[in-house]
Amino acid sequence: VQLQASGGGLVQAGDSLRLSCAASGRTFSLYTVGWFRLAPGKERELVASISYRDRSTYYSNSVKGRFTISRDNAKNMAYLQMDSLKPEDTGVYSCATSGRPRARDAYEYEDWGQGTLVTVSS
Repeated sequence: VQLQASGGGLVQAGDSLRLSCAASGRTFSLYTVGWFRLAPGKERELVASISYRDRSTYYSNSVKGRFTISRDNAKNMAYLQMDSLKPEDTGVYSCATSGRPRARDAYEYEDWGQGTLVTVSS
């Protein structure tokens, strides 16, 4: 699966952004989608994922209640709605796909898109 993430930008704390992930190639509906964040000085973190099997979702504790992941298989798209953004949400966000329904670790994701930078100012 080829992936293209977009939607990043510079926002102020408390603002919202919606990231998009466009997929092409193999059947998108058969893959779990994850959004990862790479923040300065930190390890890459899975912030949200949505399973291909039952659309069940996972959120890291750092974003739970503020971010919402969704997918539109008909359009081969996935989204990450980010509300109440905080400066610590700053980082490069990448979307990735996995053939595993409950993929949580980066090594479980086979295909990756290039990242989109989100900068949240205080």
